[in-house]
Amino acid sequence: MANFKLDVDADGIALITWDMPGKSMNVISMDVIEELDALVEKVTSDAAIKGAVITSAKDAFCGGADLTMLERMGAIYADKVKSEGAEAAAGFVFEESRKLSLLYRRLEKSGKPWVCAINGTAMGGGFELALACHYRVASENPKTRLGLPEIKIGLFPGAGGTQRIARIMQPADALQFLLKGDQLSLDRAKNSKLIDAVVPAGDLVKAAKDWIKAGGKAVKPWDEKGFKLPGGPVYSKAGMMTFPPANAIYRRETYDNYPAARAILQVVYEGLQVDMDTALRIESRWFAKILRSPEAAAMIRSLFVSMQDLNKGARRPASEPATNLKKIGVIGAGFMGAGIAQVTAAAGMQVVLIDRDQETADKGKAALHKALSDRVMKGRMKSAARDELLALITPTGDYNALKNCDLIVEAVFEDRKVKADVIAKVQAVIGDKAIFASNTSTLPITSLATEFKDQPRFIGIHFFSPVDRMLLVEIILGKNTGDKALATALDYVRAVKKTPIVVNDSRGFYANRCVLAYIQEGHLMFLEGVPAALIENAARMAGMPVGPLSLNDETGVDLGLKILRATEADLGAGAVPPEQKKLLEDMVEKQQRFGRKNGKGFYDYPQGAPKKLWPGLADLQPKKLSREEVDAIDVEELKQRFLVAQAAEAARTFEEKVVTDVREADVGSILGWGFAPFTGGALSYIDMMGTKKFVALAQKLEAKFGKRFAPNKLLLELAAKGESFYGRFAPKKKEAA
Repeated sequence: MANFKLDVDADGIALITWDMPGKSMNVISMDVIEELDALVEKVTSDAAIKGAVITSAKDAFCGGADLTMLERMGAIYADKVKSEGAEAAAGFVFEESRKLSLLYRRLEKSGKPWVCAINGTAMGGGFELALACHYRVASENPKTRLGLPEIKIGLFPGAGGTQRIARIMQPADALQFLLKGDQLSLDRAKNSKLIDAVVPAGDLVKAAKDWIKAGGKAVKPWDEKGFKLPGGPVYSKAGMMTFPPANAIYRRETYDNYPAARAILQVVYEGLQVDMDTALRIESRWFAKILRSPEAAAMIRSLFVSMQDLNKGARRPASEPATNLKKIGVIGAGFMGAGIAQVTAAAGMQVVLIDRDQETADKGKAALHKALSDRVMKGRMKSAARDELLALITPTGDYNALKNCDLIVEAVFEDRKVKADVIAKVQAVIGDKAIFASNTSTLPITSLATEFKDQPRFIGIHFFSPVDRMLLVEIILGKNTGDKALATALDYVRAVKKTPIVVNDSRGFYANRCVLAYIQEGHLMFLEGVPAALIENAARMAGMPVGPLSLNDETGVDLGLKILRATEADLGAGAVPPEQKKLLEDMVEKQQRFGRKNGKGFYDYPQGAPKKLWPGLADLQPKKLSREEVDAIDVEELKQRFLVAQAAEAARTFEEKVVTDVREADVGSILGWGFAPFTGGALSYIDMMGTKKFVALAQKLEAKFGKRFAPNKLLLELAAKGESFYGRFAPKKKEAA
């Protein structure tokens, strides 16, 4: 066998060691399923084998399924629909997708005890394998995580996970675990009875074998007569306190945008009312249905396949050797600079944190110390880890400390003069090899690079706020940026565990252009008289994580006004809606409402209490709607306006070659500003609807609300030819090497 090694000891216990060649982590592929099937048959049929232990030779047990396998199944399904019809194609998906579930059930009912010896992280189908075993023992490791995260890519556990979890845990806890896709530490997993024992790493296999020798039972509780569900029957007082509220919570959190989440509720509810084999069949039917959904296809593509490609360096220049970044300079010890210093030090690199003087630099590090100490107090971080991280950061006001840095990232105020002054000071002390990066969010990189003597070494690295939590980084190429700078930036972003997208220079780059379109749409709705609460709720119903007014508060209402004025100064008065500008001027200059930063924006932020929409907002609306007019507002149209405004802007950036890779456009839109994840991203949203339908909708909105919805030339061309973004611009395989 290529992926497993089988050894049977003198006691008749089989040790199955999982070790996929050429991979850093075991994953479930068709080859793995076939070999594991043969091993289950061997253990079951060989009288000399008394039981089996399955473990891994790698640092982790299993990372889950190879989702490219499921993506290929989707392509085969589409072909079969055309050649054999929808019913035959659906039958194919059902039979193929349940193979793993049937295999695990055969293992579970083999009559021989199986133990999973978990020697590291176990996710998805790998953890479902562990759940099918009769006993689970894990080696002590604080980094081990166990979970079923399929919901995060538009799926749900389809190899028995929903049914076994719901028979081990209380149903409310099981639903929460499945719907959130949580990754549990060993302590939490043991407390939840998802594993049976935790032992020192050196004793792992011995402990597993000892359980079998001691007469370990080869029958699961749910296969024994008289088994009672942990939470009692579905139709009981306890059951009625679980499922109706769970349905309400699901609606509140997802607005029914995620078919997989709905399916989890359905399969747990139905599965707990029948025997295990029937329950697994129910699960498989729903899994096959969800696997065929456009939401699952889009999310698997963007949030797994494309994201994996980008994280592995799909856009890295192949000609450039790997960099060895050891020391990074960060200019600016404010909120952004301190955040960049934090993630850099967390990656094990030394950081020189510079500000205008020693006192200001020290304040930046002190603020970081306080933020990390808060995590320690909440049990989210060990004090030793905090101290180790902070020890790597050296605050100073002396630019000479940058001499030996491999990369310098400036994160000072968004002002050309301030940045030019920083660039001059840096150039005076660094050598001719260090790469210089600007963390600008709006200023064009090409113009900033004119201040730098060696422009091929100048690049943009745009982090999003808050740096420690946001997963995306935009790498911006100026007209003269060289491959060495790009390779270094990509290696650095990868080292700090962020996902990079590479964009070409432009006002607002990619993410901010689309974000501003979203926030602007919220402002314009507000000026039309739409109640602020309806604006915020409609945006969330459309799939956005926060409403546009809330997002504006987070980014800064005052910053929004500065961006509008800068845009107007550069592009002319027609580039900015005058009524939007007046709204922000009223908010900032008359009301002194800057956003969350001063506790006053579109929302009020009372100390120690949840934020609330500012009651004075209605006074700023030039148009007042009657109760009847408010009731007549088309909420579906509001939702469409939010998504189409952003997607149309994303299409413009693609036509203008600001973003040149469909993967980056989609991954960037989800990770960067939370574009409705169930769509797979801004361009995927257009493809999912179909370019013809999208163009028709955009033109309808344009006629009613203005030119900002007008489809660009590329969209019109794709619609006329019946093409899609992924159809015409599918990335070449070699790029994802």
